[in-house]
Amino acid sequence: MTEAQTPEPEVIIEKRDGIGAITLNRPKAINALNHAMVKEITPALQAWAEDDEVRAVVVTGAGDRGLCAGGDIVSIYHDAKAGGTETPDFWRDEYILNALIARYPKPYVVVMDGIVMGGGVGVSAHGSVRIVTERSKIGMPEVGIGLVPDVGGTYLLPRSPGQTGTHVALTTSTMGPGDAIAMGFADHFIPVADVPDFLDALRTDAVDAALGRFAATPPEATLQSQRGWIDECYAGDDVEEIVRRLQAHGGEAAGKAAEQILGKSPIAVKVALKSLRRAAALTTIEEVLNDEYRVSLSCFGSHDFVEGIRAQVVDKDRNPQWVPADLASVAKSDVDAYFADLGDRELGLRPPAVAGEKGRQ
Repeated sequence: MTEAQTPEPEVIIEKRDGIGAITLNRPKAINALNHAMVKEITPALQAWAEDDEVRAVVVTGAGDRGLCAGGDIVSIYHDAKAGGTETPDFWRDEYILNALIARYPKPYVVVMDGIVMGGGVGVSAHGSVRIVTERSKIGMPEVGIGLVPDVGGTYLLPRSPGQTGTHVALTTSTMGPGDAIAMGFADHFIPVADVPDFLDALRTDAVDAALGRFAATPPEATLQSQRGWIDECYAGDDVEEIVRRLQAHGGEAAGKAAEQILGKSPIAVKVALKSLRRAAALTTIEEVLNDEYRVSLSCFGSHDFVEGIRAQVVDKDRNPQWVPADLASVAKSDVDAYFADLGDRELGLRPPAVAGEKGRQ
């Protein structure tokens, strides 16, 4: 008879050598984030913010596939089908964590190696020291499953150069390391072979000194070289017009972008564009997260969210049956409903009285 093995913790939290270290530890699931993990990370960060023994926080992902593939959408799928309440509570706590990271008073160093999607962006791209490697693939693919970019993604995307953020959001394109830096999702490039030595250096050196030793020139930002057609085609607030411009452009990349948009949930694409335009006009990440929470709860109760996860992740037939089926069938009132006030269910985040002296706004 063998003793029962103690399961591996889903997140490893340690304090040593002046570093508060957080390791997302679900490598088989590319460290997909769940509610239990969020509820461990948040109090640790809150404690370390007041702990004089902690100079900096370091966040990494176990395994070599990625920091975090996003939220645990299979669990969310089953909760949505059951009409449950677990996911709204998860998202509430997750967005509170995103806001905490954005305002964190100490260096928040995160290694965005490999796949970093959705919720993975939420625990990384609001940090103050964001590292990418040659393996980094960063994106907000939500419209492909009937959801809309969240976790503060709609704060970052419209603040990227020109309309590159709109392109990434509506097509679900991924950013390599060069584009992630150019688009404001990351700060520094360190070759993956040097990451272990960089992390060791943080235990004895100041963050800036360690970066000075290991940060290297990033690869080319390929999307930035395409700003001409991207900025021209994605201007405005009408998805149908964006698609028409992409189709009329004549270039291969623009034509592919049009096809990608037309394959996504029509209502999610339209809500996503409105979310980006609204977020561009808001001042703080807290305001944006409040907006995203309203939208996410509307998505949670929608047909396309359950159908999108079914088609892409559960059954994997890659043939979602969207309702409405095309852009023309999505009414303005349908889109506006996603932003309706939630009453006593509002997220209700408030920015600090003096915003942005430390951390990211």
